[in-house]
Amino acid sequence: EVQLVESGGGLVQAGGSLRLSCTASGFAFGDWAIGWVRQAPGKEREKIGCIHNSDGSTYYSNSMKDRFTISRDNAKNTVYLQMNSLKPEDTAVYYCAAAHFGARELADYYSDYGLEIDYDHWGRGTQVTVSS
Repeated sequence: EVQLVESGGGLVQAGGSLRLSCTASGFAFGDWAIGWVRQAPGKEREKIGCIHNSDGSTYYSNSMKDRFTISRDNAKNTVYLQMNSLKPEDTAVYYCAAAHFGARELADYYSDYGLEIDYDHWGRGTQVTVSS
């Protein structure tokens, strides 16, 4: 059974940092891309970025790349989202999701479609609240 479990969310003051984790099981981690998406109350899902686990190549939304960094630890089947200089508008539920792409395939796909990825599997999300 494929599972994605997010952790690391919580309450943080504006200007602070958090690192979220997404631990995967039930599939060959290195063959997949893992993305992060967030959703604030009353708003549509917002794509943050993704990483391919085979080579660590990363792709970001232009609005996120300055403060957010995605990395992975293949030995732990875990992808991280480091968030710095957090703002109240970053308050949302943060989800990780997995898509079965080869690394080159993901690069080509991103060139054409950006982060409009149809993910195969989703975690349940972790709440991040940034206080002012």
